[in-house]
Amino acid sequence: MTDFGIKEALRELGLKDINNGTSSGSNNFSNGEIIESFSPVDGKLIGKVIASSKEDYEKVMLSATKAYQSFRNIPAPQRGEIVRQFGNKLRALKEPLGKLVSYEMGKSLQEGYGEVQEMIDICDFAVGLSRQLNGQTIPSERPGHVMREQWHPIGVVGIISAFNFPVAVWAWNTALAWICGDVCVWKGSEKTPLCTVACQNIIAEILKENNLPEGISCIINGDYKVGEMMTTDTRVPLVSATGSTRMGRIVGATVAQRFGKSLLELGGNNAIIITPTADLKVVVPGAVFGAVGTCGQRCTSTRRLIIHEAVYDKVRDAIVGAYQQIKIGNPLDETKHVGPLIDKDSVNTYLAAIESAKAEGGNVLLEGGVLEGKGYESGCYVKPAIIEAENHYKIVQHETFAPILYLMKYKGDVENAIEKQNGVAQGLSSAIMTNELKEAEKFLSYAGSDCGIANVNIGTSGAEIGGAFGGEKETGGGRESGSDAWKVYMRRQTNTINYSDELPLAQGIKFDL
Repeated sequence: MTDFGIKEALRELGLKDINNGTSSGSNNFSNGEIIESFSPVDGKLIGKVIASSKEDYEKVMLSATKAYQSFRNIPAPQRGEIVRQFGNKLRALKEPLGKLVSYEMGKSLQEGYGEVQEMIDICDFAVGLSRQLNGQTIPSERPGHVMREQWHPIGVVGIISAFNFPVAVWAWNTALAWICGDVCVWKGSEKTPLCTVACQNIIAEILKENNLPEGISCIINGDYKVGEMMTTDTRVPLVSATGSTRMGRIVGATVAQRFGKSLLELGGNNAIIITPTADLKVVVPGAVFGAVGTCGQRCTSTRRLIIHEAVYDKVRDAIVGAYQQIKIGNPLDETKHVGPLIDKDSVNTYLAAIESAKAEGGNVLLEGGVLEGKGYESGCYVKPAIIEAENHYKIVQHETFAPILYLMKYKGDVENAIEKQNGVAQGLSSAIMTNELKEAEKFLSYAGSDCGIANVNIGTSGAEIGGAFGGEKETGGGRESGSDAWKVYMRRQTNTINYSDELPLAQGIKFDL
């Protein structure tokens, strides 16, 4: 069977041949444990990287802190030029990097390419932003005085990313951090280490070509113990962490204890409300892609459909019918819609969730299960499941990173659906399908969706980089990517300048000597 050009992709990305089972990259040293990367696509060993030891981490931090001293003094538009070059390099390497993302993580090839495109898009956004890191002038109450607000680089930004978006989330953070004058230390997921090394190879080449210190971009490899080095380190004023709510609780508390800042992007339990006026031509593709895209392993994946009782049977049948057309298999084959789960632990979690839903009274419409036979040898391929359930079920309240979709009814007005939609601990993404203006506006109002993302007549996934990305409640409250998300990577400073010959005090206070 063809390898779909994976060997060539690895070589283009500066990784050694797949048959050697090894790879290397900048900021990797020699005294750590070996991390092996097996593809969920076929179960084969792709390569190995070296986990960072405490000594390695100290070398990285020395490199990063030293680089920051010079990088912060480079004018922001010149820093933007580095990001522009990085974006252009990503354009040239979009195909091999997209293939590696697909092969190491298991998402479809088109989604792999799409993830690299997100990296390119955030670079373009950051380049323009590098000339717009604006403060403001504030009227002073004192004559002969002016107040200003300006923004300064914050320092070393620590980034912890998850396997499901092994390259894009890093780029969301780094592109903005770099134009702000920060340097970055990145701990990618130990489940997708080659993607981390590949990205480091790309930016390292750009930095070398521009005679800039390599410490501007650093990587550390390993499990949670490596992440702990960064979260407890006072030299890292900001930690941006993407992952589970459980992980976020630990990171947030640890960083806060030392008075650092954290940007948390955690779990989602996303719902689409489907009203009587909803157009099925919009509902079906939005719901199906949201539920099965990336094999249900997006933080924005659709977990729940809240359907009005008047159209419930029609919508249910349409969704179940559409699932029959889903093609599951090697994600590098562009005729396939759904690839594998990341590993067998995720498969076990998926199976346990289905059993839990049954035990709580759920009615299984599509059973799901593990696929076996030719093409499914890795043991990570599963069938998307559909279960009729109630919102209060314990398993429904929990985010399961797998293609399980729960269907439930609502009665009466859209307010009842919004109450169900908000009735979970997470608050990332939400959507409503309606052609009724009043329903849409209620959903978007202050009394509507409590999520950081609220969409009308599109699904819960597929956010664009121009808007701030993130959510509320147990999703963590962080914002990445567009809008004014850049401000988290900087420190705010208020200046007051007295250009008079007097020294009047604020609030009219008199202090005569």
